[in-house]
Amino acid sequence: MSLDTILSRIDDDIDASTERLFELLRIPSISTDPAYKADCQTAADWLVSDLAALGVEAEARPTPGHPMVIGHAGEGGPHVLFYGHYDVQPVDPLELWHREPFDPEVQDGPAGKVIRARGACDDKGQLMTFLEACRAWKAVTGEWPCRITFVFEGEEESGSPSLVPFLEAHKDELSQPDIALICDTGLFDRQTPAITTMLRGLLGEEIIVTGPDKDLHSGLYGGAAANPIRVLSKILAALHDGQGRVTVPGFYDGVTELPANIQAQWDALGFDAEGFLGGVDLSVPAGETGRSVLEMIWSRPTCEFNGIVGGYAGDGFKTVLPSQARAKVSFRLVGEQDPFAIRESFRGMVKSMVPADCTVEFLNHGNSPATVMSTADPAFEKARLALSDEWPNDAAFIGSGGSIPIVGYFKEILGMDSMLIGFGLDDDLVHSPNEKYDFRSFHKGIRSWARVLDALTR
Repeated sequence: MSLDTILSRIDDDIDASTERLFELLRIPSISTDPAYKADCQTAADWLVSDLAALGVEAEARPTPGHPMVIGHAGEGGPHVLFYGHYDVQPVDPLELWHREPFDPEVQDGPAGKVIRARGACDDKGQLMTFLEACRAWKAVTGEWPCRITFVFEGEEESGSPSLVPFLEAHKDELSQPDIALICDTGLFDRQTPAITTMLRGLLGEEIIVTGPDKDLHSGLYGGAAANPIRVLSKILAALHDGQGRVTVPGFYDGVTELPANIQAQWDALGFDAEGFLGGVDLSVPAGETGRSVLEMIWSRPTCEFNGIVGGYAGDGFKTVLPSQARAKVSFRLVGEQDPFAIRESFRGMVKSMVPADCTVEFLNHGNSPATVMSTADPAFEKARLALSDEWPNDAAFIGSGGSIPIVGYFKEILGMDSMLIGFGLDDDLVHSPNEKYDFRSFHKGIRSWARVLDALTR
């Protein structure tokens, strides 16, 4: 078997591949809106049919919400699990779309042709890059490159309420693969592919400080009565030192420095920190002193304030001393940081700063640890080199400032690491009107997966 023959097959079949994607894009599988429940079932059935056409034993398995599509094919090593999701975001506001959201079209864009439709990038277009690579492989060789388990979810855009119970109920079946492949991320830039190997965790806390039992007139009580806004402000100001480091005791336990090879890859990316901040009308990095912007958003933990409420904030002016003030605080976590330990330390620090006349209560808004994939696994370097062969620039192992819960679930429940390889771009308008997927991303994404499968099976 020649990889070149498979790549040529992909090129020759690209029009048919695009039409198959269009068929899936025409199904309005909006998972969060009950009005589209039947459409989600239709999308799941479409995928089952497409997998069956490839010789995959597949079925749409019911959940309390939308179906999970599960398929098994091939034999021999390695055994990989490919995950994608077939549900999409709502299209509102509809009036901002330039065409019907579920009527896909190839259009000319500033940087080349694009596929325009809801779900074009997130995640139907990305999901289909893998399926089309498998289709070409099977057409050329008559065989599967290795053993593959397919898992397609229908509730990713609505919080995945059925996912964890499903994984736990089918753990024996789904925990057999060596590694998970996930195509729900992006390129570093148009010329540079990436494998995301670091995902930050998240801890969300809400602080509620209560002082007097009612709002007070500041002319009568100001200076004598405890002011919850003043108390809260002192607490928030104390959470960072003059170097931008978080002061919660034990916060940096489990935080490690970047490995030298990863640091070198990041340095070679030529990231435009000035342009990154300039795009939102800022210019000065506000995080830890001595850290690059990439480090700040990919590999360093943070403490941020997401909302503050207290007193009178309406039009005009009201000289009120409020009874209560509250703030929402989020922590992005990295490495081996323990969200539960940090939560307790944070609450202890806050309690120690509340004066005797005030009380404090806390609301938790979720906690999940960071996920770090071991690039010491030879599969990661094989995939990185394979991607580098397809794109103009070498691929890099990168981090992500956000969190992708499925990666943690695969690790915790199924015991496997995930390799996140995607071909989206920052300007794809995912979750927004006029979502698109570069046609080049779709075409080269298919070729990329063929190369990765070839590399993993050598």
